[in-house]
Amino acid sequence: MMLKKKLMIAALAFLTLAANISCSNTRKSIPIEEGWDLLGEQKVNFVRDKDVVTVYNTNKYTAIRFKVEKKDIYIKDLKVVYQNGDKLSPTMDDKVVADQYSRVIELGPEGKSIRSVDFKFRSTGNILKGRANVLIFGKRYVQPY
Repeated sequence: MMLKKKLMIAALAFLTLAANISCSNTRKSIPIEEGWDLLGEQKVNFVRDKDVVTVYNTNKYTAIRFKVEKKDIYIKDLKVVYQNGDKLSPTMDDKVVADQYSRVIELGPEGKSIRSVDFKFRSTGNILKGRANVLIFGKRYVQPY
């Protein structure tokens, strides 16, 4: 009976430890420049990939940009869809180097509410070294006085 109780306690301790490890945050903190919000993020595949990142707030933004983590990527096509259904499709054929920001894409001085950001991209390197992660940032609109 005593052995059974010790095994139960050991199993419970193991499960508690496993739950704590699996639920811990593996994401490092990233500094966000003042005036910019993180709108979303997406892992990038090695083949041509098309993704839609939905923005879950109604704030207005005057510009967007991307930051790439781990690997370089090529952005081939970009479409910013506003809350009212209008779309902005700037010409894109840009390489964004790992741990760097893309160029700033202006949305308008009056600020726009973004519904989603659609883009086509691909990662460089090989699959064994992991995939790139793209962070999308929006520059908050500030109401003039």
